[in-house]
Amino acid sequence: MDLRPYLNRFVIYGALIIAAALILITLILIGWTTPRFSPEVGFAPADLTMIPAPPHTPAATAIPTTDPLATPVIDQNTVHIDGYVQITGTGTDGLRIRSAPGLNTDTVFRGEDAEVFLVKDGPQSADGYSWWYVVAPYDDTRAGWAAAEFLAVVPAP
Repeated sequence: MDLRPYLNRFVIYGALIIAAALILITLILIGWTTPRFSPEVGFAPADLTMIPAPPHTPAATAIPTTDPLATPVIDQNTVHIDGYVQITGTGTDGLRIRSAPGLNTDTVFRGEDAEVFLVKDGPQSADGYSWWYVVAPYDDTRAGWAAAEFLAVVPAP
C-alpha cells in the first residue's frame, strides 16, 4: 500500500493544527491558571516527627544464682528468647538473615538497620559468632538466624 499520496503538506499541517487544538482544550479544561484555594480551608503543611532509634545497649550477662536448682534470672539487657532485638551497626548494608547458623549458609533475606525482631531460638555458635533465630513481629515469613554482634536489645513494644 502506497502512503505517499496521503502524506502531503495539507495532511501534515492539518494533523499539527488538530494536535495543537487538542492540547489547548486539555490545558483549558484542567485549569491553565493558578490553583484556587478557598480562604476557609487554607493550606496546612504536613507535620513530620522524627523518632530517633534507641541507643545501642551494651550486652550484659545473666546474674548467677547460688542455688543450682533455682530458675535462672534473665538479665533484660542481654539477648534472650522471647526478647526483642534491633539490627544495629550495619549502616546501609543491612544484615544477612540466614537459613541456619553460620556464614556459609543460604541468605534468606536482608534485614535493614534499626529493624526490630523477636528472638525465638538460640544461641548457637558457628564461624566465630553467636547466632539467634529471629522473627519479624509483623511478618512470620521474615525469619532466620542472625549474628548476635549486630543485634541490640530493645524493650518490648
